[in-house]
Amino acid sequence: MRNFLIRLFVNALALAAAAWLIDGIQMSGDFIAVLLVALVFGVLNALLKPLLLFLSIPLLILTLGLFALVVNAGMLMITASVLDNFAVSGFWAALLGSLVISIVTMLLGSALKDGKKR
Repeated sequence: MRNFLIRLFVNALALAAAAWLIDGIQMSGDFIAVLLVALVFGVLNALLKPLLLFLSIPLLILTLGLFALVVNAGMLMITASVLDNFAVSGFWAALLGSLVISIVTMLLGSALKDGKKR
């Protein structure tokens, strides 16, 4: 349960960073609304992303894994279509947002892992 909550907060921070940095991504509401967006994004990633990655194996191999950013952008756009308080204006905003989310998640995840080792 603790790991789930940590990942939820990391996703919430990454989504908030993407909304703050990318003009085409808007998120409205308070902290609970941000957590709801992170929860829906996480559930959609857990359910749909493995299937989408499996179906795109040839493109993943051809692009040496960079097509995963396109899949992440698609997941971001699907999340925006499900929720009213989260909006993505287009594919390029979603692609840049997925890049920001990946970087922030990687940095926070590695910082949390380093903190656990001590």
